Amino acid sequence: MGGAKRGASAVLWEDKIQWHTLADGVDVNAMAWTKQAQRVLSPAAIGFVAGLHRALEPERRRLLAARRARQAAFDGGETPGYLTGEEGRAARETPWKVAPLPEDLLCRRVEITGPISDAKMVINMLSRTADGHRADAAMLDFEDSMKPSWHNVMQGVENLIGAVDGTLTHRKPARGRQPEKLYRLDMDDMPLLMVRVRGLHLDEVNLRIDGAPVSGGLMDFALSTFHTARKLIAQGKTPKYYVPKCEQYLEARWWNRLFDLVEKGLGIPAGTIKATFLIETLPAAFQMEEILYEFRSHAAGLNGGRWDKIFSDIKALKEHPDRVLADRGSISMNRPWMKNYVLQLIRVCHKHGAFGMGGMAAFTPGRTPERRAEQTRKVVEDKTFEASIGHDGCWVSHPYFIGPAMKPFARKNQLDVIPDLPEHPDLLPKSTPPWTMDGLRKNVRVGMAYVKGWHQDIGCVAWDDLMEDLATLEISRAQTWQWLRHGITLDGGEQVTRPLVLRVFEEEFEKIVAEIRTAMKGYPEASVAKEIERFGQAREDAAHIFTEETFRPFLACATDPAGLLLEERRARLRRGTCAF
Repeated sequence: MGGAKRGASAVLWEDKIQWHTLADGVDVNAMAWTKQAQRVLSPAAIGFVAGLHRALEPERRRLLAARRARQAAFDGGETPGYLTGEEGRAARETPWKVAPLPEDLLCRRVEITGPISDAKMVINMLSRTADGHRADAAMLDFEDSMKPSWHNVMQGVENLIGAVDGTLTHRKPARGRQPEKLYRLDMDDMPLLMVRVRGLHLDEVNLRIDGAPVSGGLMDFALSTFHTARKLIAQGKTPKYYVPKCEQYLEARWWNRLFDLVEKGLGIPAGTIKATFLIETLPAAFQMEEILYEFRSHAAGLNGGRWDKIFSDIKALKEHPDRVLADRGSISMNRPWMKNYVLQLIRVCHKHGAFGMGGMAAFTPGRTPERRAEQTRKVVEDKTFEASIGHDGCWVSHPYFIGPAMKPFARKNQLDVIPDLPEHPDLLPKSTPPWTMDGLRKNVRVGMAYVKGWHQDIGCVAWDDLMEDLATLEISRAQTWQWLRHGITLDGGEQVTRPLVLRVFEEEFEKIVAEIRTAMKGYPEASVAKEIERFGQAREDAAHIFTEETFRPFLACATDPAGLLLEERRARLRRGTCAF
């Protein structure tokens, strides 16, 4: 089952935590109270987080309850739609603009993103490539590309502090004929530094305030601003953030209140903090104008998060037999509802003076020159389309593609481009082919590769020449679940059933085993066996999650308690941590 419900004999891992008191009403998992955590969670930082939690947690809980009610309505046959009554009228019918954008936010042609917990990746994102290219902005990520283990979160905060101070380094030891290499930052040649926090739904169970877990996103934002916002301002830079997975305008209002309270608590001018909201859920796609209005004093723009959006399309309408989506690989801006969604985003943003950012090029460089040339061609084609319709910039997941992605964006921004669209363009996904065995196999392979990384506290994996993060795992499991739910007949004539899905897991696992043996030829047999064992565990867990009876809204809605052994973490993942 997807929900985290207590049975008569159920024991949640949270019940086993030994708590260490940090302040009145503030406790930390004793296993999480490491020397690193003690540096990050100073008494002043703890007080800062606690004050924000107490002011905002009741409303967060109400917003999550509203999500449950909204999904129940969708499951009952309703579909998302535009707001047309009094609700949000001021956003739609009065003239307004976002606050003027600071100079360092006016050119964001290419943004690169990766996990904030990996020092080497952070340095590479903030540096020039070997051929001299550099992104305009780098988004250091606490969310989809980072497994939210306690260590990763604490390491992420320390890496952020080092990036802002310019002291972050990474030492790669000598290996074979390769000498030791030291990675360091050039403070005089860095892109705009941004941070993406975790979503509204995710509980950080290792820190509780007045008996309740703190919001992961609130904690990320509070600690990031507490440790770096005033330093950035002193450097003449804008504290800039990304907010994921917003579903409607009242959630944007919650985040804006958090921004206001943080500015007040830090004693920095109102409106100093700037944010871009990812429009990556189907309900939010219908409320872009209302969402932007709610944080207009802090708005840098909106971003079309295409991968999570596809996941949300499936999740929101999973019970609708006439909305069963095609192979994930066949869905891009070529689908009318996807193109309308990004055109609407650009129109809303530019109408009100904000940036409308494009999507992700998720390639990792292929192993052959021919493969890399084909990938580059696809990146240029995708980004040429995005630039042609008015996006101000785009995302890449690997430095190799910064140069190709930059080329189509000839101007600093395109704020003057306002697409011509009907007042209410059609944003609802359609049930169209293809549904193929190859698509099912791709979903299964992604599931095993990602869950294997998850068990090793890795939140993004380079797999089959793509960077697969949590968003693409969510698409893969949601699509497989939806096909199974509705008994879709694949193009080859086979109906998707649970035995078929489990058979594909077994077949793809055997292929992966063969690939491992080829790739690890000459390695000690114990090392090969360990890698195969890890994939075997991932196969079992992913197959369970992909075929569970009740669809969970997210892979996880709560972090793992620090100190859990692998088997305990696996059991917790299979049980699910979403109570909604």
